[in-house]
Amino acid sequence: MNVRVLRIELRRSVAPWAGAVVLTGALAFLYLVNGAWGRGTTAWTAQWTSLALWTRALLFYLWPLAVGLGALQGLRDHRSRMSELLTSTPRPAWHRAAASAGTTATTLASAFALLVLVGGVQVLANTAYTHLGWLPISLVGALFLVAGAVLGMGIGRALPSALTPPATAMGAFAFTALMNMSLGRTETAAADGLTTSEPKQVSLLSPTVDEVHDVFVTLSAAVHVGQTIWLLGMAATGFALLVAATPRARLVALTPVVAGAALALLVLPSDPHRMYVVDAAAAEPVCDGPVCVAGAHRGRLADLAGPGKEVLRLLHGALGGGAPVSVRESTAVLPEGSLPKWSRTTVLFDFDDDIIAAAKGDAEGGDAKGGDAKGGELIRALVAEGIAPTCSPSGWSGTSGDLAAQDVAAGWVLGDLQPLAGASDAMRDDAVELARPVWKKLRALPRAEQLTRIEAMRAAALSCEGDALEALKGGAAR
Repeated sequence: MNVRVLRIELRRSVAPWAGAVVLTGALAFLYLVNGAWGRGTTAWTAQWTSLALWTRALLFYLWPLAVGLGALQGLRDHRSRMSELLTSTPRPAWHRAAASAGTTATTLASAFALLVLVGGVQVLANTAYTHLGWLPISLVGALFLVAGAVLGMGIGRALPSALTPPATAMGAFAFTALMNMSLGRTETAAADGLTTSEPKQVSLLSPTVDEVHDVFVTLSAAVHVGQTIWLLGMAATGFALLVAATPRARLVALTPVVAGAALALLVLPSDPHRMYVVDAAAAEPVCDGPVCVAGAHRGRLADLAGPGKEVLRLLHGALGGGAPVSVRESTAVLPEGSLPKWSRTTVLFDFDDDIIAAAKGDAEGGDAKGGDAKGGELIRALVAEGIAPTCSPSGWSGTSGDLAAQDVAAGWVLGDLQPLAGASDAMRDDAVELARPVWKKLRALPRAEQLTRIEAMRAAALSCEGDALEALKGGAAR
């Protein structure tokens, strides 16, 4: 397709509008709607893989629009009443179909590429971890838009009715919703009564992906290959419908999409743990002595190393030989609703933990006992994580009792009771009310008894089999 044909198609088709809708709709959603894609280490502008996955998640809404706009484009010959005239020209039907489909495909792919470029410029400024593992995720996302639009064009050409575009868009949206909300999910009741949801194999035929909860998770190569096969079949059926002239030819044109789906299901993994896999390079530790972060956050090691080493010194002075000997970012990928696993020898932390996220700043600044200086806030937060980590199930927030236990734990090591940053005002107030009487009673005890209570609290917190605050009071674990 030469430049002159492309220019004509851009003037006379809905392709520019399709690209504009995809680009402006996606940017408006990402910038104007407050959601998880704009916060923490998994923000769409924080890491390359997060960028690719969040933009793919937007296809839940964008893909049905692309299919519907493709169907509208497929009605062009019927609306202009030129179908019979075009069939009488010597130019092959597939030439005309290729020009129209190629223009639409180019516009949609360019719009999606611009969306990724807007996020990519910001990712470059926010992370030192660069890799190409995110690229297949975005390429398959662009292919979903292209294949969906071509399929919509074929449907519009085969069913020339004013109702076809909205019906096609709604059908695509219903398919996407069913694949991600009911037919494509398995609900499982855990032993503690919590309900978890995992994707089925068939859900991978959908253009969207699960929400990004962890920077260490990416899609496996088998998912990329299987989805590519499915999309090539979809695009082939759309193109065949564009050139089909008889009802029989239209029925035969359905063969590629059916065959593509069947082959894709043979390739796509059925185990959820083989769909979303751990990115080993992102999770690989990068260390400065006993302080380590994941490779994805290597740029934050310099700010953490000083406070981390100071925390180990403080904990050793308070706990003696049983104190942790290292500080490490947790890279465990836990199923939603499962309990965390803590270590007695390592202070494990998560940059998305509220008290860690709120304690940002210069690693060298601040007094260890000062809650106002940023360095002091980070030290206080890490001390709290080292003695009384919370045992909230993955995906759930902690309670005011958990926060109160951490307040007392950090206060006992640092010598003063101060509320940890990061909690909501209401939870912080509740935690202070719970922590103050416990703190006073603890300080009134002999030093040996204080250490016994702290060790009991630490044991309850690390095992996730007791109530840390009750253990600190001298009560029985639940």
